[in-house]
Amino acid sequence: MTFAVKVTGQVKSVVDSELPDLVGSLVASGITAGDPTLWGPAAEEEASRRLGWVQAVSVSRPLVPEITALRDELVAQGVTRVVLAGMGGSSLAPEVIARSAGVPLVILDSTAPGQVLAAIDGDAEAGGLRETVLVVSSKSGSTIETDSAKRAFEAAFRDLGIDPADRIVVVTDPGSPLDQAARADGYRVFTADPTVGGRYSALTAFGLVPAGLAGVDIDDLLDEADATLLEVAIDSPENPALVLAAAIAGGGAQRRDKLGLVTDGSHLPGLPDWIEQLVAESTGKDGTGILPVVLLPVSPELETRPTDLQVVRFVDHADAFHLFERHEGEVLVSGSLGAQFIVWEYATAIAGRLLGIDPFDQPDVESAKVAARGLLDARPEETAPALVFDGVEVRVSDPALASGGTLASVLDALWASVPADGYVSIQAYVNRLDLPQLAGLRELVAADSGRPTTFGWGPRFLHSTGQYHKGGPATGVFLQITERTDVDLEIPGRPFTFGQLINAQAAGDASVLAEGHGRPVVTLTLTDPQVEVLSLFEAAQ
Repeated sequence: MTFAVKVTGQVKSVVDSELPDLVGSLVASGITAGDPTLWGPAAEEEASRRLGWVQAVSVSRPLVPEITALRDELVAQGVTRVVLAGMGGSSLAPEVIARSAGVPLVILDSTAPGQVLAAIDGDAEAGGLRETVLVVSSKSGSTIETDSAKRAFEAAFRDLGIDPADRIVVVTDPGSPLDQAARADGYRVFTADPTVGGRYSALTAFGLVPAGLAGVDIDDLLDEADATLLEVAIDSPENPALVLAAAIAGGGAQRRDKLGLVTDGSHLPGLPDWIEQLVAESTGKDGTGILPVVLLPVSPELETRPTDLQVVRFVDHADAFHLFERHEGEVLVSGSLGAQFIVWEYATAIAGRLLGIDPFDQPDVESAKVAARGLLDARPEETAPALVFDGVEVRVSDPALASGGTLASVLDALWASVPADGYVSIQAYVNRLDLPQLAGLRELVAADSGRPTTFGWGPRFLHSTGQYHKGGPATGVFLQITERTDVDLEIPGRPFTFGQLINAQAAGDASVLAEGHGRPVVTLTLTDPQVEVLSLFEAAQ
């Protein structure tokens, strides 16, 4: 068995109650056969053109020799550094594939100007732009972050006297605007099955091309996935996808709608981030959904055990399950990366059926993009901050949040506004290469607020949990972190810079959350690069 799952305690009772209907309704075999009726009449049209992922392994096999040949060609030319410009499923899947294989792959999924410059320039150890190939990955090419990165790299290549056509590889849907433009410009193009949505595309060209060019053995990855296909296609209580789906989405009104994903970081690093996007974007809509919360083995939520948090723990091997039997009610999973991709895709689609929603659409993703474009067009003058602390400006969606007059009181007021079944979302629109320590805020805030807390780098999370924040249950409160920096970069052919773009994305999302959905939002803007943000939070606790 390539994937093993074990459930105990209360969650086993939920699974046992859900499995008979899932098995009797032939859900697993129906997905494998591409049955679009499984999610109800309202979802049938969307599902009918979004089930290509079940055939991804066989469809992708012919890509392997093409990718390998191109890698060999590039290496022979001394081009050994691979940068991927992509968002959401276009970046998260290749990132976990490369990290799990221990292969370097530079991920550019940000509009922070410092991060873009670092991706362009490289470093002495990893190689600079002369040794770089850029993979531009987008289903349509209209994603503003990816398009902006492509423009910046094209200009940088030309400045070095390098023809971009020799150094840019495009992954997109056949016939897309990007496909047409890239071919006209002479770029090497790989196309993926257009019936596969972005978050289900791990085993298509979107996941395989950048990872393969970076040096991953993608044939082995496909073998791992292939070995799992029979397990998930059988209508049986032992089907791991059925068990996992029932564990995370079963239970009806008593369902735990927060999903804690626990790993020690050494086993399949980055997998929880990929699952976070898959589950949140697939289920967070129509006022319902499952909110993934990426946890560490020492996270506060594992001590407090909120009653609405279902914990899934990743274990190196099923033989080690007995070591975790003390964790009553957890879901224990083990499996190779290829198996994880297959099982979680099936389980997420099945979870959509249990929740009564369409797991293939994303109706609320566009709202923040529209708001950001409006701000870029209007370029409004920034209003004065409500409060100013050392190195930090504070803005609030509701003046009542700032009535205490200190950072501690603002944070206390934000935590107090979390509903009993709610959560806190931290969203950091900064150059994470310079401020990686901000990720540590998640643990501090979870401990201080007493509620499950998510952390997302902006604008990346807009293509991940952003759908859940706007389409799922209206129970979140939001802490934005932005930065002022002298570093900026023009976007060739655009009337705005990367710095203006990321600021508009942050402001646009805050506006949608606060004005469009009535959610509390606090924005902290870092104005002093020397300020110790973690120390500020520790002092405010």
